[in-house]
Amino acid sequence: KTKIQEKFKAMFGDGASLFASPGRVNLIGEHTDYNLGFVLPGAIDKAIYVALKPNDGTVCRVYSLDYDETVELDLHGEKPSQQWACYVYGVCQEMEKRGALILPFDMAFGGDVPLGAGLSSSAALESAVGFALNETYGLGFDREQLAKIGQMTEHNYVGVRCGIMDQFAIAMGKKDNAIFLDTATLEYEYAPIHLENAKIVIACSNKKRGLGDSKYNERRSECETALAELQQVVKIKTLGDLDEETFEKFKAIIKSDVRRKRAKHAVYENQRTVRAVEALKNNDVKLFGELMNASHVSLRD
Repeated sequence: KTKIQEKFKAMFGDGASLFASPGRVNLIGEHTDYNLGFVLPGAIDKAIYVALKPNDGTVCRVYSLDYDETVELDLHGEKPSQQWACYVYGVCQEMEKRGALILPFDMAFGGDVPLGAGLSSSAALESAVGFALNETYGLGFDREQLAKIGQMTEHNYVGVRCGIMDQFAIAMGKKDNAIFLDTATLEYEYAPIHLENAKIVIACSNKKRGLGDSKYNERRSECETALAELQQVVKIKTLGDLDEETFEKFKAIIKSDVRRKRAKHAVYENQRTVRAVEALKNNDVKLFGELMNASHVSLRD
């Protein structure tokens, strides 16, 4: 935090306001959000910090501490070539599409959400930029709208057709709670986490993870095709509408083994997420752990 403030002052002078957004972890409900099922994420104690101040120029000057690089953005010009700058540019564009007027600004950002660790550093950046612009220019977006702005930034400027989970979890995070979110309706409830004699540990596998270069879009496409096949025989809008029994009854309509596996994961994982929330409410850490393990096995296989 202090480093960002100092860096901003050295590059752009005094008077910046500071904003922060946390990273997030998803406890259970993987590959269910773009299938419009349930997820159970929560905000974590690592954050991205954004220092921002309007300037008198015609372009935005944006500095990334992680990349130690400054980019000049013309909000009415071409998308920048640097991937990291596309997040800032995209949030501005999505806000302007919704009627906002954003004047040129200076910005510096960085934080302690590790990049590529699966903790949503990109969604945290979108959220922090969104909060900063919203407050600075009095734009009046609520948190849910800011989450959607972040999601559409990924779709339209980064090339990842992500679900809403990451941005929603970050915008709506609450201390000592996970968020039980129905990604089809955006109805949610906070699920208190009071673990006695147990801890949630986020471990780094050192396997870099970026949605843009992962198989993410491919997985999504496989699930969409499987859904279209199932819709020929059963009246559903999403894979999240199915329970295990109905899936088993109709799964033969899915022509490819790979797509059948993808769809099975989405359906079974969705039901596991519902049961996991009940386990947390009942303080049944053993059952919660068993569901987590079953989730990992399904993701692996």
